[in-house]
Amino acid sequence: MRVIIHPSSLKGVLKAPASKSITQRAIAAATMAKGTSIIHNASLCDDAMSAINIAQDLGATVDITGDKFTITGNFSARETTLSAGESGLCMRMFVPIAALLDTPVTITGRGSLQHRPMQMIDEALSQLGASCKPMPDAEGTTWQIEGPLNGGNISIDGHETSQLLTGLLMALPLVAADSEICVKNLVSKGYVDMTIQLLRHFGVVIHKQNNELYKIKGRQRYNAKEYTVEGDWSAAAFLLVAAVLNGEITVQNLFSNTKQPDSGVLKVLTLAGAPVSVNEQEVFLRKPAGSPRAFNFDANESPDLVPPLVALAARCKGISTIYGINRLKIKESNRAEALQQEFARLGTRIELTDDTMKIYGGTLVVGNEPVYAHNDHRIAMALAIAACGANQPLTIEGVECVNKSYPDFFTDLKKLKISLTIEDN
Repeated sequence: MRVIIHPSSLKGVLKAPASKSITQRAIAAATMAKGTSIIHNASLCDDAMSAINIAQDLGATVDITGDKFTITGNFSARETTLSAGESGLCMRMFVPIAALLDTPVTITGRGSLQHRPMQMIDEALSQLGASCKPMPDAEGTTWQIEGPLNGGNISIDGHETSQLLTGLLMALPLVAADSEICVKNLVSKGYVDMTIQLLRHFGVVIHKQNNELYKIKGRQRYNAKEYTVEGDWSAAAFLLVAAVLNGEITVQNLFSNTKQPDSGVLKVLTLAGAPVSVNEQEVFLRKPAGSPRAFNFDANESPDLVPPLVALAARCKGISTIYGINRLKIKESNRAEALQQEFARLGTRIELTDDTMKIYGGTLVVGNEPVYAHNDHRIAMALAIAACGANQPLTIEGVECVNKSYPDFFTDLKKLKISLTIEDN
């Protein structure tokens, strides 16, 4: 599928899409709870549906009515093969949860999950009496999980992802013994805080010390609850950047007291000179009077902000620098290289050196050549917002990948007065 973005500007009021990361965590908690939980304002993206499928395979009964999920937990191995789809969070979060069972279970992944690091999961589980091994001849897409998981004291390295820690924090409260997790080099700490906050809502308590030591009491239990998912700052960042490039919008359902690390986009937009107005649950933002200013950004805590910020930097006056780009190599694509390649088609020079990206701004010009999404939802959205206020229409190939996180992205752009045409290939 391709989209053609025509020269136009954003204007209007829009509700931010529900957080897919929080939705997936809430699904997992409800699956392990006794009784019926109701999740309101749930994300309906592909990654959330992968979590729903795993929940059902782990014994939960699920009813979906619009964006309301009604989940009755009955934690068991109803099916012995789980599918994480292409969701890295599903894979790394549900493996420790499935390891609670004393029945062997396999979990499969597809697409980019073949290339994402998994060895750290087995290294962690092996310290707790369980394992997660690749199946022979499965080409890196299927792993055998052997439980049951035991409590205890373990050490893990968190320099690649915090998602494994999230899975351990969700699983270990249900084992008999107490546990301690010592974490070195943890990245994306805010996502762990988000997990701990959600667990507390479902009745599970985690004690954290300085992002390095996590103490978990055993024999806890999840309580069935009603839970409302807040808006997704990762997805909203694209809308906010688009407004800075050419528009004026209000985005609702964005909480100022959120634990989501990607709310840090507001600091970058302020550095770039954008007029930002924030209250408890919405953000108003418009295009600055002049060109936005170049900025520096450390992506180690918020790697998902890099694609929209590259679209911003391409229009900024000066050279913007983004640090921590090594984490972009293991996403749906090698995002650093994909951004470099596609923005080069738009005349923007991007230099990649070690762990650093430099974007030479003020040079973005849309020509007749199409650009490509690289089967990566965030690349597709970054290219789309880069086209806002461009000199001529931009064609983006392969945009169906936005369904992974934000299936209504192009519908929402239309609501904000962006002129676009969607075509099947």
